[in-house]
Amino acid sequence: MKKQAQAKSKINILHVFKTIVWPRRGIIGIGLILIIISRLAGLILPGASKYLMDDVIVGKDFEMLKLLLAAVVGAIIVQSATSFLLTRILSVEAQRLISILRAQVQQKILQLPIRFFDEHKSGELVSRIMTDVEGVRNIVGTGLVQLIGGLLTSFISLLLLISISPMMTIYVLVPVAVFAAISLKAFAYIRPIFRERGKINAEVTGRLVETLNGVRVIKGFHAEPQEVKTFELGVERLFLNVKKSLTSTSLITSSATFLLGLASAGIMGIGGYMMIENELTVGDFLAFTLYLGFMIAPIVQMSNIGSQLTEAFAGLDRTEEIMNMQPEEDPAIRTKNLDRINGEVIFDNVSFSYEDENEVIHDLSFKAHAGSVTALVGTSGSGKTTVAGLAASFLNPDNGKIFIDGTDLSTVTLSSFRSQLGVVLQDDFLFEGTIRENILFPRPNATEEQLHQAVEAAYVNEFCDRFELGLDTVIGERGVKLSGGQRQRIAIARAVLADPRILILDEATSNLDTESEAFIQQSLAKLMKGRTTFVIAHRLSTIRQADQILVIENGRIAEQGTHDNLIAKEGRYHQLYTYQARI
Repeated sequence: MKKQAQAKSKINILHVFKTIVWPRRGIIGIGLILIIISRLAGLILPGASKYLMDDVIVGKDFEMLKLLLAAVVGAIIVQSATSFLLTRILSVEAQRLISILRAQVQQKILQLPIRFFDEHKSGELVSRIMTDVEGVRNIVGTGLVQLIGGLLTSFISLLLLISISPMMTIYVLVPVAVFAAISLKAFAYIRPIFRERGKINAEVTGRLVETLNGVRVIKGFHAEPQEVKTFELGVERLFLNVKKSLTSTSLITSSATFLLGLASAGIMGIGGYMMIENELTVGDFLAFTLYLGFMIAPIVQMSNIGSQLTEAFAGLDRTEEIMNMQPEEDPAIRTKNLDRINGEVIFDNVSFSYEDENEVIHDLSFKAHAGSVTALVGTSGSGKTTVAGLAASFLNPDNGKIFIDGTDLSTVTLSSFRSQLGVVLQDDFLFEGTIRENILFPRPNATEEQLHQAVEAAYVNEFCDRFELGLDTVIGERGVKLSGGQRQRIAIARAVLADPRILILDEATSNLDTESEAFIQQSLAKLMKGRTTFVIAHRLSTIRQADQILVIENGRIAEQGTHDNLIAKEGRYHQLYTYQARI
């Protein structure tokens, strides 16, 4: 399997309707009913104004005045109530949907292969999860129903305008049509800008997270100025993108001001002429003007809502890219569940490359018996960690096969395999929290006795007993408050508690001082007993008791055998061992 390409996706209205709107048709339907009631109540005021001017004032009819006031106040109450319910119902549902989508995107990302994470910054992925889905609040929230409500209000107002004066209405529709055409063109231009903004924002966020995580290195090399400069360049790119979108949205706003201003001026002239000629009453003109506002205001508002919906679609485009990616586990291929495994591992002519035509593992074949210890040694970059990654199913062979107890690993469900896998990685990653929480990570429901057995096996108690809170000591992000050796022992205790059948130790003693290493060697011996173990270590003294040693050079097995056999051959292993002994 080669480098996974990101499938481009462009969300269309039908897709959004089927996946987002239709499943929430009940709540959105209630929102539509509320917006219709609200908009119809809003039309009471201009209608009442006509009767106020033509009947109440002219005829001095106080009874009708009371009725008009009651109708207007009632309409205001209805509008206020529906506005509250609309926001309360739809805004809450929009935030619920955002939470659901964030969880779905995070779940999907965790299902992607290790290669995906090697190619993307963690900060960028945080942005994809947290920011890209926020735009749906403009689809499920009040934005969509306001758009539909605005269209309804404009249509009803148009009918009322025609009933008052068809000629003035036709004059108004010309600039409105021009404005609509400009808006549609602008939205088509803006959508790629919003999409690019999401990409830039993810890149800037990714770099910022890297900067904060690497602050000790930055300060150690007095690199603050260059990091500030890098961030400034990123936010400048973001600013230029926003500037471009603001130019487009301002064009829409300016067009609305100009064209609708012309319409108003024309209406003033035409209406004034018709009133002079007694073809139009003052009440009709006032009602026409107010209805015109009710028709035009939603159209202008729709330009803003349209911009929000365009931004939402751009974010959903990027979200859909993630959701369409091929997951790490294909359920059509990985169909076999492993019960408790013995741990026999066979590599059969396995080849692997991170990039096309650049293999790092070439036709590798060996057998690790159940319960045996296989040590992988060699110079940096020889392929040791890649072999361990293949054994852990973090990577999949391009050619050849890996067998677990005679079963092709590529056909085994990852959950059934990795539930019996334990790893102690080179970077000894710890989560923010307490020592207890980090050790319990693979088995949160482990008993206190099991926890303390793991603590003692990895000699964690040798240092945590000195802390006032013991196992409940907070260790900071990535265990920053602990030394490298202390972090390593917690990682080993975590593996002990997991009780795996296959164990991967990648430089498990790399961060230990001599005293700590002496402690750990004893605990590792207990941990590895009865488990199939792959050990990667630069310190060759740590692997003398391995059942077999594979000397990896340029992705191939240069030598294979026990420590004594390889020393007797006086080959590559002998060179590495005697060189370290001199050091």
